[in-house]
Amino acid sequence: MGGTDIKSGVVDASGAVLGLRRTTTPLDPGDGAGNPQRIVARLAELRDDYRREFPGIRPTAAGLLVPGIVDPDRGIGVFSSNLGWRDAPIRDLAEQRLDLPVAFNHDIHGSSMAEYRLGSAGRFRDVVVMIIGTGIAGTIIVDGRAHLAQGYAGEFGHSPVADGPACACGAAGCLEAVASAGAIARRYTAARPTGAAPASGAHDVLARAQAGDPVAAAVWDSAVDALALSFTQIAAFLAPEAIIIAGGLSRAGDALFAPLRERVDHRLSFHRRPEILPAELGEDAGLAGAALFARARATDGGIA
Repeated sequence: MGGTDIKSGVVDASGAVLGLRRTTTPLDPGDGAGNPQRIVARLAELRDDYRREFPGIRPTAAGLLVPGIVDPDRGIGVFSSNLGWRDAPIRDLAEQRLDLPVAFNHDIHGSSMAEYRLGSAGRFRDVVVMIIGTGIAGTIIVDGRAHLAQGYAGEFGHSPVADGPACACGAAGCLEAVASAGAIARRYTAARPTGAAPASGAHDVLARAQAGDPVAAAVWDSAVDALALSFTQIAAFLAPEAIIIAGGLSRAGDALFAPLRERVDHRLSFHRRPEILPAELGEDAGLAGAALFARARATDGGIA
């Protein structure tokens, strides 16, 4: 669930996703305190819709993944600027409304753990899954277990890089303000040559760079440099076996991975050199993660 829409589906016992749909997130910017109740009411509507669509399926639990700071142990939405809440007891509200056990967690952590259980991160014990899209964040997995720090860990996008611009978080020089897909498009648009149209996204900037636009090439190159610095720091601090890149920017393929691997390798000396690999699960990683957490909640188990 995000600040614009809710992506939902029913996951059956075989892992198949049924009834995939997107619905608008019911938010009132003028009444943030009421947003949790509006959201759980929408979730109840979705439950009823799925019961009518799939009368033979009886859900045993629900999984809810959201942006922001999340305390999954207590089921609290600590803060979300997108959803307009602070210290909201989302899990309790959802369980009361849905009459089901509810797993409540961070959207990035859910996608990352799905990649760890079902995708390319699964063959490693020490691995970082980094999602690079509108923002940059991820999950740190050490000896097969996620390090969450009450929801504060994994905010890679808000680590500083040299001479970075101001970030929306209020700090200056954040990685996210240089190398996220959104930042790449914004930075090109602000500096574009006279007569050039605004960039529609990071992949548009890459296409212009490959077509010979020097401004686009400089913006793309600086983003790769910033990511290489961040990955080098991760390698020095955490020594993961691999760093898995998910999110929209990962679809750039060799235009991202080849120079990134080369620059990380050049920066490292005695350190363990992490494999830098693309994620496998794609856009449905969040739903897969929500289903994994829901299944663990229903069985009083855990996934990490």
